Parts: sequence; structure tokens; C-alpha cells
Amino acid sequence: MNSSILLKNIFCLQPSFDGPQYHGADLLIIGNKVARVQVEGGLKAPDGARVIDCSKHVVIPGLVNTHHHFYQTLTRNHPAVQDAKLFDWLKYLYDVWKYIDEEAVYFSSMLAMAELMKTGCTCTTDHHYLYPRNFTGDLMGLQFEAADKLGMRFSPTRGSMSLSKKDGGLPPDSVVQTTDEILADSQRCILQYHDGAPDAMHKIALAPCSPFSVTKDLMIETAKLAREYGVRLHTHLCETADEADFCQSMYGMRPVKLMQECGLIGNDVFYAHGVHFNDEELKILQETGTHIAHCPSSNMRLGSGICRVAEMLPMGINVGIAVDGSASNDSSDMLAEVRMALLLQRVKYGSGALTASQALTMGTLNGQRC
Repeated sequence: MNSSILLKNIFCLQPSFDGPQYHGADLLIIGNKVARVQVEGGLKAPDGARVIDCSKHVVIPGLVNTHHHFYQTLTRNHPAVQDAKLFDWLKYLYDVWKYIDEEAVYFSSMLAMAELMKTGCTCTTDHHYLYPRNFTGDLMGLQFEAADKLGMRFSPTRGSMSLSKKDGGLPPDSVVQTTDEILADSQRCILQYHDGAPDAMHKIALAPCSPFSVTKDLMIETAKLAREYGVRLHTHLCETADEADFCQSMYGMRPVKLMQECGLIGNDVFYAHGVHFNDEELKILQETGTHIAHCPSSNMRLGSGICRVAEMLPMGINVGIAVDGSASNDSSDMLAEVRMALLLQRVKYGSGALTASQALTMGTLNGQRC
């Protein structure tokens, strides 16, 4: 039987951030979704429902976090990389992260999701791309176990790395897998955990880590597999100028062109960061309907730059908000991240660059679209 919660006499109900507010409304939740809103109040509680007096509370849609690395909650504030740029930061921390085990995955997932929930987030993804060779458990199963214990809607990505140092990539050999290993486990995760229903509590996406840690062949085959099963795609893209230089050197093209060649672009794809797109690439994102997961705190922490959100939104490019991993954010505070997105755009574009309503829409509806 579905549990139910009745929010009574809400001080301020804000169903969306471009519409009206309601004062004194009642809202009934049954199971995992809103069942009814009665604007004038007086809604009767079903038998067995939990009733919460909301006369001093603001009720908004749950925030949606569009990019994270849960395992990094165990290495936040690491002294050795406090002032490092992304590539140097990664090279150092890969040698720390290669020792993660089953216990680390479970408890870092619990911690990250608890912090997110505490700050208004009800749905999150996670980009776990690190699969050490000594890891024997069901990594995604551990994460779903944590999400279910907390009651959080969870849409993680089965991440991957296949390009190690010896092949010209950044990660050590001990945390990369072969294309066949990755594709086989990606298929297993979809079949075992993905629920295609609109209100599903479990969804899976597939996520080659980045152009500098996977092969071109893996990106192509992952995109094919995702579309065969109707799941979404995700990767880091254009986070730093170094990444664009890497793609130019290794593939003879910029990152977005590489994504086009790999089929890793379109309205079923969301990129993390997107700081260094040029004008032509923004038009390609607009035409293809590709989404962006904007990570303001991480971009500032690593000195990566400022995403062109104030230019993207008028073009119709969908931009969600993300806390990113705790090693480049130091927390999983989703409400603070929405505020940071608002402030960072104003630093570059002026006080009218982004309104509070736009920022909150990015943190909710836009994130859901991602």
C-alpha cells in the first residue's frame, strides 16, 4: 500500500517559478508523486496519512542534481590538490581513488545523497566511472541500495574509462576496463535496474567519462547501446581549455565535433560543464537539443572558467544545475549550488544576467529535462 503525506495550510506553495504562488493551500503526496493540490485548503487526509503543518513553510518542487561523483565525498579538501588545475588534480587523485572498495562506494553514496536531500534535492544522478580491478561487488547495486534506503529518486550513469596512461589518456591502468567489459556491464545494469516509467525511482544512463579517458570506439559503441535500450547518455565535455587542446592533438578536432562523429550528441544527451564552447558549437547544441549540466562551484574551485549560461538559455539550450563531485566542490549542497549559478552569471554578464526564478527553474524543471 502506498504511503501518503498531506501538507496542510502551506505558507507559500510555489508549483513552478514562472507561475503563481498560493497561500494556505494543501498538497497531498501518495507514494512517489503529488496526487492533488487544493488551493483553498480544506483537503481531508486519507486514512493513515502523515499530516504536516506547513503554515510556516515554503513548498517548492524538489531540486534535481544533474552531475555528481559520490565517491569523492571521501576525498574532499585533499591538501595536495587545493590549488591544482583539472588535469593535475585528476592525475594525483586517480592514485588515491584506485583503492576504493565496496564499503567506500556504499557509504559515500549514502553521504552524498543525504547531503543532497538535506538541501532540497529529491532526484539525482551520479557519474561513477572508476572501476578498480580489485573491485568485486555490484557497484551500481550498492548505490541503488543506498538510494532505496534513503527514499531518493536515483538516475545514475554507468560511467567508464578505457584509455589509460600507456595509451595516451590520464588514468592509471588499474582503473580502466576494456570496451567489451564496459559494454557487457552497461547492458547488465540497464536490464537489471532501468525502469522506463515516467515516475520511476530507478533509471540508468550510460556515460563514457571524457574524451581524454575513453577511446573513440567506446564512445561510438556506448551511444549505439544506449539508443538500443532507450536510455540517456552523459559525459564531461569542454570543461577546460586543456581538454579542447587534447582533442585537437589526439583526434584533430574540437570536442563537439568529436561527439558528432561518435553519435554522442542530441536531445537524449547531457554534457557536464560545457565551459569552453565557441559560438559555432553553441549553435550545434541548439540545433541538436543537447542538454548541459552546469557546475558553477566546481568550475570556480578548479579555475576552469564560466559557462555561458546567460547566452545558452535565450538560445533555447536546456541547462540544469549540478554540484559535481565533492573533491571539486567540498559539499553536496544543492540549494547553495542554485544560488552559486545565479551569482556566477552576474559576475560575467551583469546583475540582470540571471533571475532567481530562472536559477530555480534550472535547478528543478531543467534538471528533470536533462
